Amino acid sequence: MSSAVDQSSTARSTTVFHQQFGITDRLIERCLAAALERGGDFAELFFESTASNGIGVDEGIVKSASQSHSMGCGVRVLSGERTGYSYTDELTEEKLLHAARTAALIAHSVATAGVQGLRAAPSHDLYPAVTTDVEIAQKLQLVQRADRAARAYDPRIVQVRASFSDEVRHILVVASDGTYASDVQPLSRFSVGVIAKDPAADGGKGASASGTSGGGGRRDFSWYTTERTPEHYAQEAARQAILQLTAQPAPAGEMPVVLGPGWPGVLIHEAVGHGLEADFNRKKQSAFAGLMGQRVGTDKVTVADNGTMPNRRGSLNVDDEGVPTANNVLIEKGMLCRYMSDKLSAKMMGTRSTGSGRRESYASIPMPRMTNTYMLPGEDDPADILRSVQNGIYAVNFSGGSVDITNGKFVFAANEAYLIEDGKVTAPVKGVMLIGDGATALTRVSMVGHDLALDEGVGTCGKKGQGVPVCVGAPTLKLDHMTVGGTGR
Repeated sequence: MSSAVDQSSTARSTTVFHQQFGITDRLIERCLAAALERGGDFAELFFESTASNGIGVDEGIVKSASQSHSMGCGVRVLSGERTGYSYTDELTEEKLLHAARTAALIAHSVATAGVQGLRAAPSHDLYPAVTTDVEIAQKLQLVQRADRAARAYDPRIVQVRASFSDEVRHILVVASDGTYASDVQPLSRFSVGVIAKDPAADGGKGASASGTSGGGGRRDFSWYTTERTPEHYAQEAARQAILQLTAQPAPAGEMPVVLGPGWPGVLIHEAVGHGLEADFNRKKQSAFAGLMGQRVGTDKVTVADNGTMPNRRGSLNVDDEGVPTANNVLIEKGMLCRYMSDKLSAKMMGTRSTGSGRRESYASIPMPRMTNTYMLPGEDDPADILRSVQNGIYAVNFSGGSVDITNGKFVFAANEAYLIEDGKVTAPVKGVMLIGDGATALTRVSMVGHDLALDEGVGTCGKKGQGVPVCVGAPTLKLDHMTVGGTGR
């Protein structure tokens, strides 16, 4: 066993795990030793303490208010590709050692690696240290303002739901490869959902439509009172719903599609990003497996996953394996140049972690995940992109979709889209479904705008049952043709 962590480390002196839970360097050493006592290449302790709050109103009435605190430690032991994982929600010496020995039992091996000298990992400073200690009355006023603003937008808004949540997550990662990293991660989110009804619409048959909006990131309460107010989100949700009341059925068939800037980047995240996660590629489960260094898109296409953007929802000073996040260019001018990797995949593929190891909580195994994923801007004027289309679809917002990682095939539903006729954006349409596969779609990108935008900060990425906060983005971009599923002509 090596000596305790380098005394130059400043991270450890600030972490709550030492100060509030009595997690000493001596106890950490004992746990790592116990985790490797049956062999193994690598052992890791992931401590987490998260304080969360939430409040929601429906029809102007408070329907939920919560305050919770979770804490625990996950212990992972790797032996080749075999993973032993155990966790405890009690940070006592007895429970931690029991978890370490359980993980060791699962991953037992004849190979034994020692514990390297622990050293503080370099880190970023991407978000401020904030607190959730804001009076609940202030948070209630926030969501009530959203309720009033949405109803004031149009009398056809008949139902409003609004919520605000925030949390502060402390993590400490210590591993036998010498990793010693801590971080304090704030996260907040404001959400508004509305329903609009018009009994006179559709020739007197009546129509209803919904709209959603929201945003957030690694920001404190003041962001919602100064930068992105409840009125901003409420009016956007109401606008979407009222627009849909007059939308006509979308046409179907092959046609040019222009994606608007911002949230449509979710298509890049789902159809391309997941396929570039290293675990899917080393197991040959991705449509991009074996294509490193090869052309996968037009020279207009450059895609990055950047975990170093200040205050963004997907940003992290260090990932959940204690590795500093990075700006990883995945596809550059159409050429595949990098997969997103955690420590395990990096070891198996003979590369280095890209700072992409993430997990939902201490009860979960880390794996390669995205942070803030977007297509980089091009040089085209967005107006020129629209003018280049005679008949097509302009999709500016999506409500959901699904992707098969093995072949990249996707189906996305647009909840705000318009016809493009003779180079002009005309009538709103509903029921737009974009159908295709990620790899083919990249070969059909012919124009990329200079107007890169990131989403407001609402995304949560699901993978193997784990959800983590992410951000997506894109500039205006044109795909020469895609399959559009609709019910109109």
